[in-house]
Amino acid sequence: AGHTMASTVDAHRLLAAGELTAVFPEGYKGLGKHFRDRYKLQRFGRGGFVEVALRARAPIVPCAIVGSEEASPGISRRGWLAERLGVPLLAANPALQLAPAALLPLPSRWTLRFGDPVDVAGHDPAAADDPAIVNALTERVRGVVQAMLDEDVAARSSVFL
Repeated sequence: AGHTMASTVDAHRLLAAGELTAVFPEGYKGLGKHFRDRYKLQRFGRGGFVEVALRARAPIVPCAIVGSEEASPGISRRGWLAERLGVPLLAANPALQLAPAALLPLPSRWTLRFGDPVDVAGHDPAAADDPAIVNALTERVRGVVQAMLDEDVAARSSVFL
């Protein structure tokens, strides 16, 4: 299906083969945000994606996706239905927790935008072992993505189709 588990081994293998990789550095924490916090990025973990990019000397291309957070609003693990079905994420709206519709996304309008690549070629691959460099690049990428999200959310005319 074109996907793999998030691991540095897989990332290095794919990049060495000339493949493109996509990561979601906000991770699982991004799914559990309150609806009021949509499009406010959470911390980007420990910067594993930056370490991989530094070692592979691969540019990081920031991407902002708007619309996904309205497609499944209020995601959480609360509720008896989620527990019984073993489904880790269901819409937190109490009415939806009781219906199979909780598993279907809402018809939201999506935009996808790629930013300018963050070039890491100016750093030696050994910079991946320097927490200060990794953190600075991680925060730079997070800042770029957050700025794109803010612009795209402000520019949209409608949330739903």
